[in-house]
Amino acid sequence: MKQIDLVIIGGGPAGMSAAVAAYESGVRNLLILERDAHLGGILQQCIHNGFGLHRFGEELTGPEYAWRYEKQVWELNIPYMLNTMVLDISPDKVVTATNSEEGIFQIQAKAVILAMGCRERAKGALNIAGTRPAGIYSAGTAQKYVNLKGYMPGKNVVILGSGDIGLIMARRMTLEGAKVHAVCELMPYSGGLARNIEQCLNDFNIPLKLSHTVVEIHGKERLEGVTIAKVDERRRPIAETREYIPCDTLLLSVGLIPENELSKTASVPLDRVTGGAVVDQDRQTEVEGIFACGNVLHVHDLVDYVSEEAEIAGKSAAAYIAGENAEKVDVALHTDGKIRYTVPQRITQKKAVTVFFRVADVYRNVTVKVKDGDNVVYSRKKPKVAPGEMESITLKPETFANAGALSFELEVQ
Repeated sequence: MKQIDLVIIGGGPAGMSAAVAAYESGVRNLLILERDAHLGGILQQCIHNGFGLHRFGEELTGPEYAWRYEKQVWELNIPYMLNTMVLDISPDKVVTATNSEEGIFQIQAKAVILAMGCRERAKGALNIAGTRPAGIYSAGTAQKYVNLKGYMPGKNVVILGSGDIGLIMARRMTLEGAKVHAVCELMPYSGGLARNIEQCLNDFNIPLKLSHTVVEIHGKERLEGVTIAKVDERRRPIAETREYIPCDTLLLSVGLIPENELSKTASVPLDRVTGGAVVDQDRQTEVEGIFACGNVLHVHDLVDYVSEEAEIAGKSAAAYIAGENAEKVDVALHTDGKIRYTVPQRITQKKAVTVFFRVADVYRNVTVKVKDGDNVVYSRKKPKVAPGEMESITLKPETFANAGALSFELEVQ
């Protein structure tokens, strides 16, 4: 069995950033395991710009952003294995993997970083009535066909869901000559970034139908059309609003799910809201020595934030391997419902911590409050918060030094 100090599972932006941070923190015996034929993860097919504004101060495409980290991996001679599928992680950090050259092999690691990213929710999870014709794709699959393989899925398109990939594909399909008839969103607000709604829909006169969903699929061999309908406040279709749209392609952008099957094999407890692991400020899960970062932990809006979070995980894994210890605390973070979740979910060390959170609805003129019992220890006003955009606040150690739990609450004016 191979003995390696740090194993990073996933060679996307999170995995590469974590590896570079760990290397620069003194870990030399490390290895990246990636199941694809290239490093870079999902960024390889994201050929649009808008990446890197926070991280590098300039607009990059997805492949350009990935190349920045890939170059660092090469320059630092960080070892990686491609076309390698990890099959299992045990709670005592034995990683079982396989590839065509070595067959099935095992690695005993001192620490493991989970950076497997996320997957798209598929049609089977939606319970849409109708037939099962060709022409129904997840938005990411369509993106891969168009951007990497040069295939057009169809010419007349309806998109269900207004996540960022769906919005970007509305623009991409239009630029490639297709007609996007509508982007339908079940919720009364968009799930994507405001800038993507502006640049991808409004700039191309693509209608966004909020509180609408696809209620029926038509066609036998190939998709012929879909029936959409407005939904009420309980998200039930209103029969008299049904509208038929002829189309040959339906793209689904109905949410991303953190890819945590491997986390389960390691007995890592998962958060029921994020779908990712429960972690502390170091991104260490509740299984000692196993860390998580990027979209496998919670779905991010921007890859820049993924890299920042992965850096935290990389440095923390290096400190764990070296046996470094900070002053301990034990603070659980709770939310009030208007705030759906926080990452991290607990604080275990007495040092400044940035807490990321998402809200459950669109709220205006709000005050974000952090309470220790009835005592407000942090407060900040914001003109608007929305589910499509992640928020963050930084807490100083004195804020939670003597707290057993902190409550995150949203007060709407």
